[in-house]
Amino acid sequence: MAYAPLIAQELNITSRQVEATIKLLEEGGTVPFIARYRKEVTGSLDEVQISAVRDRLQQLKDLDKRREAILKSVEEQGKLTPELEEKIRAAQTMAALEDIYLPYKPKRKTRASIAREKGLEPLANLLLKQQPIDVETEAAAYVNEEKGVKDIDEALQGARDIIAETINENAEAREKMRKYFQQNAIIRSRVYTGKEEEGQKYKDYFEWEEPLKDAPSHRVLAMRRGEAELFLMLDILPPEEEAITILEKQFIEANNSAAEQVKLAIKDCYKRLLSPSMETEMRMLSKKKADEEAIEVFAKNLHKLLMAAPLGSKRVLAIDPGFRTGCKVVCLDAQGKLLHYEAIFPNEPQKRVAESGAVIKQLVDQFAIEAIAIGNGTASRETEDFVKSLGLPKHVLQVMVNESGASIYSASEIARNEFPDHDVTVRGAVSIGRRLMDPLAELVKIDPKSIGVGQYQHDVDQTALKKSLDDVVMSCVNAVGVEVNTASEQLLIYVAGLGPQLARNIVEYRNQNGPFKNREAIKNVQRLGEKAFEQAAGFLRIKGATNPLDDSAVHPEAYTIVSQMARDLNCEVTDLIKEASLRQKVDLKKYVSDTVGLPTLKDIMAELAKPGRDPREQFEVFSFADGVNHIEDLKIGMRIPGIVTNVTNFGAFVDVGVHQDGLVHISQLADQYVSNPADVVAVQQKVMVTVTEVDVARKRISLSMKGDGAAKGGGAKKRSSGKKQNVPETDMAAKLAALKGKFGK
Repeated sequence: MAYAPLIAQELNITSRQVEATIKLLEEGGTVPFIARYRKEVTGSLDEVQISAVRDRLQQLKDLDKRREAILKSVEEQGKLTPELEEKIRAAQTMAALEDIYLPYKPKRKTRASIAREKGLEPLANLLLKQQPIDVETEAAAYVNEEKGVKDIDEALQGARDIIAETINENAEAREKMRKYFQQNAIIRSRVYTGKEEEGQKYKDYFEWEEPLKDAPSHRVLAMRRGEAELFLMLDILPPEEEAITILEKQFIEANNSAAEQVKLAIKDCYKRLLSPSMETEMRMLSKKKADEEAIEVFAKNLHKLLMAAPLGSKRVLAIDPGFRTGCKVVCLDAQGKLLHYEAIFPNEPQKRVAESGAVIKQLVDQFAIEAIAIGNGTASRETEDFVKSLGLPKHVLQVMVNESGASIYSASEIARNEFPDHDVTVRGAVSIGRRLMDPLAELVKIDPKSIGVGQYQHDVDQTALKKSLDDVVMSCVNAVGVEVNTASEQLLIYVAGLGPQLARNIVEYRNQNGPFKNREAIKNVQRLGEKAFEQAAGFLRIKGATNPLDDSAVHPEAYTIVSQMARDLNCEVTDLIKEASLRQKVDLKKYVSDTVGLPTLKDIMAELAKPGRDPREQFEVFSFADGVNHIEDLKIGMRIPGIVTNVTNFGAFVDVGVHQDGLVHISQLADQYVSNPADVVAVQQKVMVTVTEVDVARKRISLSMKGDGAAKGGGAKKRSSGKKQNVPETDMAAKLAALKGKFGK
């Protein structure tokens, strides 16, 4: 537990909490399980804190692994002194560690190494001392045609090459330059001559510059993409003269001819070695920072989307709208099973309205349909108008469903396995219907990157993105809980403690043996041992089980406690669940033990009050403005309802029902200053917007939410705002504070 004190200090929690969390993680504990069922052990750390401990622990392990490799390398060179070893062991960041190692790092041939081979190192060392010497006389002693030193100038040049490399490898100089670049570097982009027309989408960056430390993630990623596509030239550099002055202050100690040679070496060092090296670092650091911000935005959006209100177990008719190819219609039972499918052609060019209407009415009656889901893609508003015109019973809900990613799912292996006898159009319609019933259960089948709620998701570090999004999906799935007898393999994968193989085994067991009767029966699944059961059981639900606790978030390890509570009140567990008056009689302090404390007991009582409760909001029907179906229908000043489809660092995109999302720029989100759009709006939020600009040719819509922008009942909870600051590698407390609220409440 050598890392615990440092992590505790950085995260502003106790060492005991960190040690306990590390122990649970190393024993195979998952973040959702530890946060939910081990509160006494961790001191009630939440998922964000536990994830921060996990991630920082891995960082420190990686740092130590690199530290040991460096120590071994330097020792093998015979250059490891006690002082050097102390420096290496004291380095707190990877950058500091690499700076110390740089002089000892095996290199290819350099100008300095060639000069050393020519015997010029003593001359370089003499010049570095900056004593009052006759430079040319001293250099003349090193002229040697056999060694390749033809004249005095070549001798001095070689000595300066050695000095330049020495300065470049000086850890203190590198750290000064790093800080200077971080504070003063300017990111500049210029268009390549002749690429102006072809690169129009990067027009904003044809002549652009700003301080790197202030550049928001979306601009950094946009410029980098433009550079990668060979439309933009990009550099990240501070004022050169000031940088050289900083180096001169460190290395120039006299005012003589030797010092002049060192000054020349410093300029060469900065331009040829230090500046390119630091620019590369700034590129990496700014990319990492931009990635982190973009991933955080994506994670927040994904969480909101996954936790969108479900319609629930209703019989649904789903329509995937279209024009020429018609609308694909499917009927699903309350569990999402496909009962029927066919195509109708109510829109242009066929316009078989009466025939299509008769089909819909007949299907609604035949399958006792309770809701109609209409995909929001091509022909969606026309199809919605058609359905509204049919005069269907009022109890049949009509809902527009975001179909982003449905086409990806319909062509996936998952969809082919689910519906091997149906084509992509049927699968897509099924996905639209199921997404209305339970967004979480359906969206887990789609690669999160394909859902379209991020910014520059294909440009960021894909490993970091996947890790973050997997954390979000796992958090959501376990927060809601999973019905083990109906859940898909893809949903079960994200249950704490399971994963792909055990999820597959559960489905196979279910297919061969029928539904699980109780949680204990889950242990019969092949390769599902005690550890996996411990981690997963509390998040798996079994409706209709003999023990009502099997359909709750009460963990099986706590069943004896609940049974004891019931016995003490001379009642059954079912009575304890049904009657609040009985629960009020429970004295929780009586049930505190060495392993179970008040936090867990309070969770148990909350669960008994609403067993298996769904933390998601209640479903509400939303409708776009009538008569506003196309971008041409929008007029400046028009005030209309919309749904937030994506939140970025520069604003929010809103679907107003015209097949083209409009942008509410960050400056138009609220009457007061907004530094972070996520403080004001969230994906799936219902809002009222005012149209401020419409560019039909470029398909651009500008919107404003100023003046009571949020629709009644909608809106993200206001979180603390304030400008984002750069977070140093070790400033984890600040980073954790920034992450708080990442997943909402």
